[in-house]
Amino acid sequence: MNTLRTAIVGTGGIANAHARSVLAHPHAELVAVTDLSPAAARAFAERYGEPTVYETLEELLAAEHPDVVHVCTPPVAHAAQAIAALESGAHVIVEKPPAPSLDELDAMRDAAAAAGRQLAVVFQQRTGTAAAHVRGLLTSGALGRPLIALCETLWFRDPAYFAVPWRGKWETEGGGPTLGHAIHQLDLLAFLLGDWATVQGRLWRLDRETQTEDASTATITFAGGAVAQVTTSAVSPREISTIRIDTQRATVTVDHLYGHGHENWKITPAPHVGAEEAATWDLPAVEERSDHEPLVRDVYDALLSDSPLPATADAPARSFELVAAIYASAAADGAPVTPDDLANHPTHRRGFASPVTDLRS
Repeated sequence: MNTLRTAIVGTGGIANAHARSVLAHPHAELVAVTDLSPAAARAFAERYGEPTVYETLEELLAAEHPDVVHVCTPPVAHAAQAIAALESGAHVIVEKPPAPSLDELDAMRDAAAAAGRQLAVVFQQRTGTAAAHVRGLLTSGALGRPLIALCETLWFRDPAYFAVPWRGKWETEGGGPTLGHAIHQLDLLAFLLGDWATVQGRLWRLDRETQTEDASTATITFAGGAVAQVTTSAVSPREISTIRIDTQRATVTVDHLYGHGHENWKITPAPHVGAEEAATWDLPAVEERSDHEPLVRDVYDALLSDSPLPATADAPARSFELVAAIYASAAADGAPVTPDDLANHPTHRRGFASPVTDLRS
C-alpha cells in the first residue's frame, strides 16, 4: 500500500480531528464517509475534500474496500461497526471508549486477529514528546521507583450535556464520566506506570440528572508498587486534567485540560538530587504536542511498513480494564478488584451498570 484509502464512520465533532489527521498524512486519502444523518455527512465531506458519502457502512465497505476505517460513532455502535470493517479487510482506528463492555472489546480484538488486521484505539494523551520523555525516565529507573500518584479529571458538563438522548444511560453510553472522560487520564497514567494490580472504586451522583455517575473516586495500586488516588468529576467549574507522580528522586506533574505540550509538564527533583543530574531530565528541545495527528501518523506509518502498532496506540484493553474495575468495585461496595477477578467477572465483562450513591438533596 503506497497510499492508505481511508473512510470515516460518524461525522460528529470528534470526526473532524480524524479527518484533519488523515489529510495531514502524505500517504493517506479520505475516500468515503457515512453518518446516520446524510445531511451531516454531506456537510462534513464538503469540508474535507469531497469524499464520497454513503448512506450506510455496509454500502461504503462494499463499494470502496478502504484500507482503514475510523470509527467515530457513539460507543454502543463501536463493536458492530469495527467488526464489520475488520471482516471486510480494513484496519480500524476507533475512538475511545473502544466499546461498552470488555466482552465486546474482546470480540473486536478477535475479529482483528482473525482478519490479520490491526485495531487501534484513540488515546491521544499518550502522544507528544513530553509524555514519551517522561515514560522513558520512569521505565529506565532514572527517577527511582514511583511511589504515589494523583490522577484527576475534573471537568464541567451542564445539564444540557446529559439531556442528549444517548448520554447518561448505561444501555447506550455504557457508563458515565469515568468511562467517557477519565479514561484518557487513566490511560496516560497506565502508560507511565504500567500494569495495575488492584482497584477500589465508588460512584457518586452529586448534581446531574443522569442514570450513571457524575463523579467517581478510586484507589489503584500498580504492579510496580505505586499507589494512585483517582478523582473524576463532570461537575467541576474550574476544569483541569492532572497527573502527579512522586518517585524516589522527583515529582512529575502534568496539568492541562484536553491536551498537553511541554509547558504543561514539570519535573521537580528531590532535595538530595543535584542540579547536574536534574538537568539530564530536561524535556527534549524539539516539541510535539499531544493530539490525534501524531497518533494517526504513527499508526499509519506502522501499517504502511507492516510493523506492530506503536506504543501510543497498542494495549487497547489496559485503561478500559481500569475503568471496568472501578465500576466492578463500586458494584461490590468498594471491595478490591484484581486483574484475575476482572478476567472472569460474572457481570462486568458484559457491561458496567453499577450502583451509584445519590447524594443530591
